[in-house]
Amino acid sequence: MTAIRTFLLAALLGLATPALADPPTDDTGAPALPAWDQLDQAQRDVLVQPVRDRWDASPEARQRMLRHAERWRQMTPEQRDRARQGMKRWEDMSPERRAEARVLYQHMRQLPAAEREALRARWKTMSADERQRWLETHRPRD
Repeated sequence: MTAIRTFLLAALLGLATPALADPPTDDTGAPALPAWDQLDQAQRDVLVQPVRDRWDASPEARQRMLRHAERWRQMTPEQRDRARQGMKRWEDMSPERRAEARVLYQHMRQLPAAEREALRARWKTMSADERQRWLETHRPRD
């Protein structure tokens, strides 16, 4: 089953040939895909199209997209891994937890570093009730 899935993925990317029944794989068993410079123009277009669509659909977001791309380019591999883990953690949160995180983040970003660290330490020791009371007290009013 895995060999078939690997072959189909490689075929979709134009990497499989009839003579190559089992394409090379990486450490995880996934197909070993070529470097960017080894992709043909059609393969590059498939990868870039979602970004192109977002760029064209949101002129007001272009500056933010450029800033994010530049920040990502300057990150170390370790920083990128932490960012990916944070994005995954955010995606896995319930809507309620996301709302709580937004309130906490908005408050913390206004604090000096020392106070931010103190709140972070205090937050870890708070009970669920204490956290809820803190969120209600610090939730922005409409």
